[in-house]
Amino acid sequence: MEGGVHEVDASAFKECFSLSWRNPYVLRLAFSAGIGGLLFGYDTGVISGALLYIRDDFPSVDKKTWLQESIVSMAVAGAIIGAAIGGWANDRFGRKTTILVADFLFFTGAVIMAAAPNPALLLVGRAFVGLGVGMASMTSPLYISEASPARVRGALVSTNGFLITGGQFLAYLINLAFTKAIGTWRWMLGIAGVPALLQFILMIFLPESPRWLYRRRREEEAESIMRKIYPAHEVDGELRALKESVEAEIEEEGSSEKINFMKLLKTKTVRRGLIAGVGLQVFQQFVGINTVMYYSPTIVQLAGFASNRTALALSLVTSGLNAMGSIVSIYFIDRTGRKKLLIISLCGVVLSLGVLSAVFHETASHSPSVSRQETAHFAQYTCPAYRSAVTSWDCMRCLKSSSSDCAFCASAADKLFPGACLISNSTVKGLCHGEGRMWYERGCPSRYGWLALIGLALYIIFFSPGMGTAPWIVNSEIYPLRFRGVCGGIAATANWISNLIVSQSFLSLTETIGTSWTFMIFGLISVAAVFFVLIFVPETKGLPIEEVEKMLEQRDLRFKFWTKRPDQIKKNSDV
Repeated sequence: MEGGVHEVDASAFKECFSLSWRNPYVLRLAFSAGIGGLLFGYDTGVISGALLYIRDDFPSVDKKTWLQESIVSMAVAGAIIGAAIGGWANDRFGRKTTILVADFLFFTGAVIMAAAPNPALLLVGRAFVGLGVGMASMTSPLYISEASPARVRGALVSTNGFLITGGQFLAYLINLAFTKAIGTWRWMLGIAGVPALLQFILMIFLPESPRWLYRRRREEEAESIMRKIYPAHEVDGELRALKESVEAEIEEEGSSEKINFMKLLKTKTVRRGLIAGVGLQVFQQFVGINTVMYYSPTIVQLAGFASNRTALALSLVTSGLNAMGSIVSIYFIDRTGRKKLLIISLCGVVLSLGVLSAVFHETASHSPSVSRQETAHFAQYTCPAYRSAVTSWDCMRCLKSSSSDCAFCASAADKLFPGACLISNSTVKGLCHGEGRMWYERGCPSRYGWLALIGLALYIIFFSPGMGTAPWIVNSEIYPLRFRGVCGGIAATANWISNLIVSQSFLSLTETIGTSWTFMIFGLISVAAVFFVLIFVPETKGLPIEEVEKMLEQRDLRFKFWTKRPDQIKKNSDV
């Protein structure tokens, strides 16, 4: 079956890199398609830094938390639609065409955002980018998976994950580079058009997925491409397995290209694949990763680092760790396996979220006091709510005052000493900075800030190699060929809906229940995710794509694991 089940060990990692001289064509396909992952990562990561400067240019954005969340989340809302359309487009028009359309949307969105004269048009540009992100998020790994030898498929699909995290790292780097430039956020958002144009040009000269071509009865084209991908002694076996898979699907479903969704959900292998695939995508978001990637600078400021530039520089560290984690995934995904890597990853995520929850609890409960003497120094700019206060205030109380437009100006002697609670505007901010004081609008000075950075770093270190890449890999290989596009689209849509819920609610949650309890909720969800992986997610390490379907058919659900039965693989049947 497609060359048989391949035993995978550490040599798969070496073999993946040996392709650079043995068969560079495969790497060319993988990295060209992977630029979609780079765009995915860049456009989701760049907004975290750009938002700091968008707030400065548009006062309405600065004063309205819901508008900040909308600017971040509009791309996610677009991605939901893009992923849903992408699933259909992948099966109808092919993987290559879908990637080209995504590039067009990326480029259009980048131009609109760079030229946006107001928040409304900025939202339109974010929506265009979101459509491209949604289509690319499930098409790039699918294309790579279908154009990769089984032995190194996991490692090559992981390169897409690496390019996603690399794109996020690049976004933070670009953010930092343009902090002093005229137009700051316009450059940050507009530069995404360059890789979109590059991928569009590269993909024009690359072939369609051979498996999609074969399913569309373009056997000669498919065979020609597969002979370039596989070693000569493996091609016949791969073609034979692919032919059997397609013939079985046609025998069961007929020649019609229409997909019966009710029958799809009643088909055992598809249903089991969707439970595992959709569940992984939902949990990937609900353990909180994109609160870190979208709001990393804001989280750093909440931990007590006031400067925008400092927040961006420190966020660059976490983004770099994310990219490094993807490299670790490339090494271990075909050696350790998807399931073990997911369990290790989630256990680390639970630990790091516990650290973050504890740190932010301490930060909130031990913030510097507000001094009436220090505040009187800026008498005419005193926070209105503080003027009438009868009890003592601290920094956190100042920032959360009922007037909601107050900020904390730290003591000139030491940021941890009592400071002033003042009106929050650019004039007062300038006066505070003019005396060598630090200005806090979203977080308070804290001696525990460095512990929050350690917690964020641990979170990324554990998340990236497992939960960061494995859900996309599993979804690119777990579904039968006929349903691979539409099922991948369903899973990607679930991912982006979950992403939207988390990103749209994070800032509101931190304001309502506090940052500590917000991270605690993510931690509890991570514990649930551990049990989900143990119960529902099968191991696909080393299995040829056509073999995965038969593996799902023979498994019964157990309390702890998917267990392998010794009886023969039965014909696919409905339950």
